[in-house]
Amino acid sequence: MISAIFFYSTAFVLFLIGLFGVLTRKNVIKILVSFSITETAVNLFLVTVGYIEGGKAPILTNTIGSIGIHNLKFVDPLPQALVLTAIVIGLGTTALSLVIAIKLYKNYGTLNITKMDGKI
Repeated sequence: MISAIFFYSTAFVLFLIGLFGVLTRKNVIKILVSFSITETAVNLFLVTVGYIEGGKAPILTNTIGSIGIHNLKFVDPLPQALVLTAIVIGLGTTALSLVIAIKLYKNYGTLNITKMDGKI
């Protein structure tokens, strides 16, 4: 089984890659892709926070009553719900950002942010 340290380190590396892309790229589309990578890193981190080694799904059934609910380790469902919400919001903001990028290209004729100065 893969330990949580692997997922934390993967989230950290993805976050650094996304941050590097946002800070160094001049193309609007590449910046948007870097934002998506950063968003994926945050989502992975949130899911890893709720992870418990050997944890069970937080679903109560009749068989759990005979075992005893206090003897089981449940995975926290709150980070999973937050990540599902974040994925939907991220999809909407990415779509809006792509529409804005299309409008920028139509107005300026380029997606390079350094060449957009002063032109309208």
